[in-house]
Parts: sequence; C-alpha cells; structure tokens
Amino acid sequence: MENSMIFNKPVTEIIKKRISVRSYDSKAMDSSLKSSLEECLINLKGPFDSKVRYKLVDIKDFESKDVKLGTYGIIRGVSSFVATSINNEGMSLEQLGYELEQFVLYATSIGLGTCWLGGTFKKGEFAKAMELKGNEILPIVTPIGYPREKEGVIGSLMRTVAGSKNRKSFEELFYNESFDKTLTESEAGVYKDALEMVKLAPSASNKQPWRIVKEGDSLHIYIKHTPGYSKGMGFDMQRVDIGIAMCHLDLTLKEAGINGSFKKVQPDIKALDENTEYVVSWVK
Repeated sequence: MENSMIFNKPVTEIIKKRISVRSYDSKAMDSSLKSSLEECLINLKGPFDSKVRYKLVDIKDFESKDVKLGTYGIIRGVSSFVATSINNEGMSLEQLGYELEQFVLYATSIGLGTCWLGGTFKKGEFAKAMELKGNEILPIVTPIGYPREKEGVIGSLMRTVAGSKNRKSFEELFYNESFDKTLTESEAGVYKDALEMVKLAPSASNKQPWRIVKEGDSLHIYIKHTPGYSKGMGFDMQRVDIGIAMCHLDLTLKEAGINGSFKKVQPDIKALDENTEYVVSWVK
C-alpha cells in the first residue's frame, strides 16, 4: 500500500503522534469506519513474500458463540481488536511488523488508538475467534478504538514501566560503515529523518532491538537479540519489532522521494556481538 493512498498528513507527523493507547472510550465505531479499516487491512503490503492474515474482531459478535475475548487487564473500554495470523516461516514475522504498523499509523492518522500486544494468544479465545488453520500462529493482537481523554492510572504506569520516553540515543542505534564507529546525525545526511523515525518505532518492552549500519547508500539492518526474551512464546517477538522499524524507515524515505528496496546482501561487516544478527538491507 502506498502511504500517499492512506495518510492524510506527513508520515513523520503521524509517527510522532502515535502512542500505545490502553484506555478507550465506550463509543462504538460505525459500520462505514469499520469497512474502511477492513479495506486497509486487505490492502496491506510488505516487502517480503510472506502472507499475513488479519481479522477485525468485535467483542459483541462473539458473545453468543461461547468465546470470551479478554482484554488482559491492561486494556480498558475497548470493543474491537485486530488479530493476526501467520505461518512462522521465512520473513513472516518481519512482514507482520511492517504491515501492521502501516495499519497502526493509518489508525493514528484518523484519530483512533491502538496498542501492540503479543505473545499470549496461542490457545486463547482470540485464536478461536481467528479460526487458526494448520500451522498458523497468532503472534499479535491490537485493540482499536477511540482513546479516552484521560489515560488512567494503569496506562500511565505501563508507559512508565515500558520506559517509552527513555529511548536509546542516535549513536547507540546507528553506525557508520562498521560497528566500530557510531553514526552521528550529521553523517547520516539525507537518511537522518528516516533514522529518527526508526528511533520512535514501538517495540516489545521498548527494547529497541534494531541496529543499522550505514554503508554508502545502503542501510544494513541487524537485530540485537535480548537473550531469553521470547522464551515460551513460540516465536521471536523481536523480529516483529524489526519489521515495525523497517516500516518507519521505508515510509519516511519514500515520502522524502528517496527510493530503494529491501534486499539480503550479506555485508562484510563483523557483528556487534554474539547476540547481533544480520536481517536485511535497504538499498538505494
């Protein structure tokens, strides 16, 4: 999906505005709004071949089907969710992160709230609502609705615990030619704004697992795994985070008229440490 088709304002402005919303107004979304959200979900496209399945789920639609959709205590007042499913193979987790973040940004642009929730849905009620097929897993769910004007104590506490205001510095995340030299904002040149938007990407527990090495006009993307972080989930949550960061990078560059694509190039760059792994490169 081209961002010019779905965004009503600059993507950098939308990225800066997006927050994780945990308290929702009880006002229901009307049918025309739901239709536009479903159309957006159908038309999502990521940089890889992997297929992601989405479903806009209304809690009330399942009340008579013996399926009780919980909100996990931290989400209040919401009546609708977007559930996702994939076959966990290839680049499907990165594809999910990239595509769903496009949807999240679209929702933000029209005044709706969302919140990435992951890792707890394998055999739960959302899996029943999603009608998982074969080897599919359900890695991510997001509530969607109108944010409450006041966030509430739980939302404020969660934001503090997640440390969403305490992001890593530009120099901690981005490198110049190799991991031996950090990248300054001035050295980033035309890529500075896009990298700033990567900094603002949401991630599980705000771990910010992405690291990027700028080599000429190529941006090599690595994942810095947090050991044991995804244990028990059945999938690597931090790969979804990489997809989210890729979305911010790609949409910002496209909006600036800087064209490129994601390719596996296996750069001759020594990894930062044993927990850091090459994923893909953005090549101009």
